[in-house]
Amino acid sequence: MNGPILEPDLPIIDPHHHLWDRRQRVAEMRAPLHAFEKTIQLTPLYLLDQLLADLNTGHNIIATVHVQCGAFYRASGPEALRPVGETEFINGVAAMSASGLYGPVRACAGMVGFADLRLGDGVDAVLDAHIAAGGGRFRGVRHMMAHDEDPTVLGPLAAMPAGLAGDSAVRAAVRRLGARGLSLDAWVLEPQLPEIADLARACPGAAIVLNHAGTPLGVGNHAGKRDERFPIWRDSIRQIAALPNVHVKLGGLAMPFPGFADLGPGKQPSSQQLAGLWRPWIETCIEAFGPQRCMFESNFPVDRWGASYPTLWNAFKRITAGASATEKQALYAGAAMAFYRLDISG
Repeated sequence: MNGPILEPDLPIIDPHHHLWDRRQRVAEMRAPLHAFEKTIQLTPLYLLDQLLADLNTGHNIIATVHVQCGAFYRASGPEALRPVGETEFINGVAAMSASGLYGPVRACAGMVGFADLRLGDGVDAVLDAHIAAGGGRFRGVRHMMAHDEDPTVLGPLAAMPAGLAGDSAVRAAVRRLGARGLSLDAWVLEPQLPEIADLARACPGAAIVLNHAGTPLGVGNHAGKRDERFPIWRDSIRQIAALPNVHVKLGGLAMPFPGFADLGPGKQPSSQQLAGLWRPWIETCIEAFGPQRCMFESNFPVDRWGASYPTLWNAFKRITAGASATEKQALYAGAAMAFYRLDISG
């Protein structure tokens, strides 16, 4: 970390991180590695101890939300229900944290799991199982919809077909989420952003949060085009922000996908450098959505690719240095608490 912690008393809810054990996967990797595989290689094990080590680096993290990452699925049973294993595991971690034995932070106070939205109305059985396993903490689903015609962009994450957000079964499942008061975490790439606007219009009763500021791209067939396409990204963000059922997570910009040349393992940029790189995207999102529908996220351990945990939050705080106390309360804790309906009082 470089420099002192800025605004160390500012309460923060980290609404997007993962827990996993990827040691076997790392052992099976073969060169050449995709950039995302290298991010896993940086942190093959990230469980409660590793999370707490990051949370306790000086910022006032009061709670977190775990978001699905395909970890700890059941090894047997119906395929559609295997992802419930992740919810079972995360609920155990949340119970450990809620005991107070690991400090005041409430890790995994909310959790977002996986259900195959292509099941349509049949997703209800999977949602029932998640809710039963979640100990009152299950809040919604993420079915990653990121897709690009160039498979080198996503590498091992290139598993989803094009146009998933427009699939009629997926939309039926998203409506089932809305009917149950559950939310959808939507991760797509910048060229796909209009698809999320269409999905939100088609499912106005569903609460949707756009992950990772809409993931601007600067790798693969998008190399060198990130800044050139900024106006296109900005227009898409404004169209999505016009829809009241959508929030946005501010982060994910330390991943390899945006292609920032100054980021990557071993480069250790300062929070000033990160703030300079990210400011146009972060400020555009805040201006479009307003602080009440924006939430800063760490996306750890994935974003360790480009920043340490304390440096990342310092960068965010530099970007919002001119915000009011009310705006900061929303951006760093209030929006996440309201969207995920978190109860961290006890």
